[in-house]
Amino acid sequence: MLDEMEESPRTARTEAVSGEKEGRPSPIDVHVGSRIRLRRTLLGMSQERLGEALGLTFQQVQKYERGVNRVGASRLFDLSRVLDVPISFFFDDMPEGLASTYAAQAGRRPIGFVEPRDAFTDDALNRRETLELVRAYYRITDPAVRKRVFDLIKSMGPADA
Repeated sequence: MLDEMEESPRTARTEAVSGEKEGRPSPIDVHVGSRIRLRRTLLGMSQERLGEALGLTFQQVQKYERGVNRVGASRLFDLSRVLDVPISFFFDDMPEGLASTYAAQAGRRPIGFVEPRDAFTDDALNRRETLELVRAYYRITDPAVRKRVFDLIKSMGPADA
């Protein structure tokens, strides 16, 4: 039998993944929450409106977005439907090492995670300027004009290597 102070390997592994021992949210839960907030903001949707669509209060949505409350599988499915994204969207652009570190601690391989992007890309996606640009882009109703704007912006950046 284990002493009261001794932890089983499984308990230690679970706590390392969930962040429960320290009383902090898991970094993965925080990432999923930030992706919920990003998509909601890109759609111009309030926390209250998202909560209504899910049958939640805006406070519950806030807790999901901060990673304080873990998003279960059925709720993730509902979020993907309401926010009109695939479930994988919530795990895209995970910070470098996060998926592999936490998957390894849980004794699993990081299957299905997107290769991390550079820090500039991650920061740029969370800027207000980026969100406003994306909203303005999607307000262009004519698909041909939208495509030309897209091509123009791409042409102004550095050529792909």
